[in-house]
Amino acid sequence: MSTIKTFRIQDFPRLLLDALKAWFDGEPFQRSAIVAYYAILSLPALIIIILKVVGGFWGEDLVQGELLNEISHAIGPDAADAIRTMIDNQSGEKTSVFATIIGVGTLIYGSTGVFFQLQSALDTIWEQEPPYKNSVIATLMSRVKSFGFILILGFLLLTSFVLTSILSTFSKQLNRVLPDDLFDYLFVVDFLVSVAFIFILFATMFKYLPSAKIKWQSVRVGAALTTFLFMIGKYLLALYFNTMEPGSTYGAAGSIILIMLWVSYTSLILLYGAYFTKKYADKYVQDDYIS
Repeated sequence: MSTIKTFRIQDFPRLLLDALKAWFDGEPFQRSAIVAYYAILSLPALIIIILKVVGGFWGEDLVQGELLNEISHAIGPDAADAIRTMIDNQSGEKTSVFATIIGVGTLIYGSTGVFFQLQSALDTIWEQEPPYKNSVIATLMSRVKSFGFILILGFLLLTSFVLTSILSTFSKQLNRVLPDDLFDYLFVVDFLVSVAFIFILFATMFKYLPSAKIKWQSVRVGAALTTFLFMIGKYLLALYFNTMEPGSTYGAAGSIILIMLWVSYTSLILLYGAYFTKKYADKYVQDDYIS
């Protein structure tokens, strides 16, 4: 059994390089393309379930507007319009009770596809095989876990909306009495709330999606780095989409291509963060996961 090493700041560049090498060896572009494909298939169902969960507390129209607004900022208005059309087509159908029951089951199953693929990728990174491999039970349990993540995502979105609403109301009141330079700090607080939301989401995925039993010590470090890279990547992708317009080459399908590109790039960042977490755990946290 190897001796536990103490992490030093000068070890950080080497750790980044080790994770990068493992990332390249793990065929990240192929995996991210698979995740992007399933994301397109899962996206309408995923958003509808989130709208139902969060919209029950906050109002579906308001939640849908906020989600589409964020998508518009991140990917572009054409992508947001395409997603709006997907939602309208999926939720606007009138069917019988039996068809509705079948539809709900299909909706739940379809919405879990992207998380199911992420779980498979993370299990590969952590060198794990899912329990009851190649069985119906394994598939069902993985889908149940994936659906649980959808509910967690809905809860996090609800919390984010509540905090944002409170900050917005608070800022309108303070704007009347505070000077502009102090008022600007509220925008910093709003930004930090968004960062905290993303950090919690990544940490939850790294902790609970893989079959490995990973300690929070490793999860926190990996999620922090992934959040940092995601925030930088989010800005660069928005700049790239707005200036280069990569979807224009594909005509009517351009908005779908933009969504797949964004999911693919985001998946690359997430996979690198997972490899970094694995390398950190191997070097600095003894018996960090159970094989």
